[in-house]
Amino acid sequence: MTKTDMKNSLNEAKSFVLITLGIFSAAFGLKGFLLSSRFIDGGVTGISMLVSEVTGWQLAPLLLVFNLPFIAIGYRQIGRKFAIKSSLAIFGLALVLLFVKFPDVTPDKLLTAVFGGLFIGAGIGLAIRGGAVLDGTEIAALLVSRKSHLLHVGDVILILNVFIFLAAAFFLSVESAMYSILTYVAASKTIDFLIHGVEEYTAITIMSTKNEEIKSLIIGKLNRGVTVFSGRGGMGSMGIIESDQPILYCVVTRLEIGSIKTLVNEIDPDAFVVTHSLSDVQGGLIKRPVLH
Repeated sequence: MTKTDMKNSLNEAKSFVLITLGIFSAAFGLKGFLLSSRFIDGGVTGISMLVSEVTGWQLAPLLLVFNLPFIAIGYRQIGRKFAIKSSLAIFGLALVLLFVKFPDVTPDKLLTAVFGGLFIGAGIGLAIRGGAVLDGTEIAALLVSRKSHLLHVGDVILILNVFIFLAAAFFLSVESAMYSILTYVAASKTIDFLIHGVEEYTAITIMSTKNEEIKSLIIGKLNRGVTVFSGRGGMGSMGIIESDQPILYCVVTRLEIGSIKTLVNEIDPDAFVVTHSLSDVQGGLIKRPVLH
């Protein structure tokens, strides 16, 4: 076996473990918390749970029925491997819901909403890390956003969930719908944490007349890489700037934003600083290795 084959085998084993853990975590969130309290989640899972509550049909087959059309879309839009993994993951979740018993953890509604959402979010997040999905919502949102220039993926998911929770308020109760929104928030935050981690990256752009001093301290004191762009002057706090002006650009975690701003403010209180979130960062010199 070559080194590449061994690496691929290890990646597949890791993917299998992550998806399996995700299946059991999501199933525990559903059966151990939400189902007994008649709370639902957002997305396709929420639609399945709502239909199950209204009709009395079992949840497991409904998850398959509502998710598989989106997996078919994923096959065309994302790829065969993703579709196979997601199909097996959703089928595995359905089997666990049918045959594995979980204790009803707590009758407290607030704890049920929060921890039910936490375990469901952990399940979905782990499955995504393994290269699959347990909920087809994001596939549908991606398709709609590609067809419409006005809507992004997040907008589509939000609109879909608004209708789901309005339906929950009508068919179940307003109280159930409100707790379900709390469940969805807990689940979505957990998914974000598992996918992006604590080190969610933020880009910072700095324009200052003391660029060299700021750059040196960011590299030397904070141990971060800095990219320097060449920019043309415009109207600033010092009036019209005719000459070229270097622009500093660096990527940091959200935990380091305060340190960067404090450092810049100490050197140049008039510096223009812009921050914006990044969905993903790969390659490049994010952080310089510490020399011992």
